[in-house]
Order: sequence, then C-alpha cells, then structure tokens
Amino acid sequence: MEEETNSSIFARETSRLWRAWRTVHEMVQDRGYELAEDEVKISLQRFRDEYTNEDGSPNRAKMQFSARPSEAMIKKYTPPATASNPNPTTEAGTIWVEFCPEQSSIGIGVMKKFVGHCSANNFKAGILVTAMPLSSQARKVITVTQQYTQIECFLEEDLLVNITHHDLVPKHIVLSREEKIALLKRYRLKETQLPRILQKDPIARYLGLKRGQVVKIIRTSETAGRYASYRLCV
Repeated sequence: MEEETNSSIFARETSRLWRAWRTVHEMVQDRGYELAEDEVKISLQRFRDEYTNEDGSPNRAKMQFSARPSEAMIKKYTPPATASNPNPTTEAGTIWVEFCPEQSSIGIGVMKKFVGHCSANNFKAGILVTAMPLSSQARKVITVTQQYTQIECFLEEDLLVNITHHDLVPKHIVLSREEKIALLKRYRLKETQLPRILQKDPIARYLGLKRGQVVKIIRTSETAGRYASYRLCV
C-alpha cells in the first residue's frame, strides 16, 4: 500500500515538473534563444523516461540545459557600429537553466554554487528554478552578480502554466536599443513619459526585461483592429 502511495506522489510531482520544464523552455525560446522544437514540446512519457529515478521519483539534478542566442537575438542586442567602436560586442550570450534539487529554503550556499557555475562557464545569463523560495541572503548574492551575469530565479509553481498562452494576455515584443530610440524620436518623447511596466510584473519576468527596456504590446480591438502601445520597464 505504501508503494502505491509513493508511486502516486511521484507521478503527481513528475507531472508538475514536466509542465514547469515545458514552460521554462518556451520562455527561453521566446526570449530569442535557439532550442529544437522537440526539446520544447517534450512529451510527459519522454520526460518520465529521461528525468526520473528507478523508483519513479523525479531527478531534478538531471534537469539542466543551456541555449545559445539566435542570430536575430544577437542582432537585436548588439549596439550599432560607430567610428570609435567599429566592432561592438553583443550583449547576448548563452543561458544556463537548472532545477534546484534542494527541497528546503534556498540559502546562500546554493546561490553561490549556481552563480559560480555560470561565471566559470562564461554563461551570460542563468535561470534557477526552485521548489522553495530563496532566503534573503541568497537574494543578495543575485544582486551582487547582476553586473556580469544576469541571474533569475523562478518557483516551480509559477511555471506550471505559461501565462503568455492565456487568451487575455496580448503579444509583448521587446524593442532593441535602436528601436527604442526611434520610438522616442518619432513621438518626441522622453522615456520617462512612457507608461511603465514593473520589472517584477509576471510578463516582464517571463521576457527577462531589464530596467530601461521598452516592450511593445499588440492588442486587438473590434473597432480599431490591431493597435500597439508601449511600456518602459522600471
């Protein structure tokens, strides 16, 4: 009877992790990284085969992957060449994603290990998915590293559903630096005059928005058809 209970618990947990796994892959792909479609749309059975132990329990330690930026992403995040800087360096780089095996509060040791891995392997960005919230000390580690590695953390439960797939969520597109400049020039605006979106907003987090970036929001209307609005990330 106990084995049946454990089996049921493991099956439920595996199903939850599969949903989070798919969402984080879709999120990375939507940001512009290269991922094969069969990596993103993995079936539950294949997930069980690859990421569970012999007893059926999920193995988070195996749930890790990296992705390179696409050519379009590199182009978007590379400043234009100038006379003083004819070969600008792109801001885009490889991302590392990991599911934390720890089932208790995530402390400073876990974060230092994750940040160290990203730094040692020259990952430009890192996403750590956790079952439990980070401690305040762990959050401080992220703040310190932001200048050289973009570190983000998501709870598993926040990734069970891809919010961008909801019918009421409009299409969001991150503007490049040049597109932002052109927008402000066209409408003769200062960036502070734009409506705002908080960096902690679920969509902003999904897209990995940084402060100062502008997102284009495309909505549909029965009277106006498709129309766009813009938000500045703060």
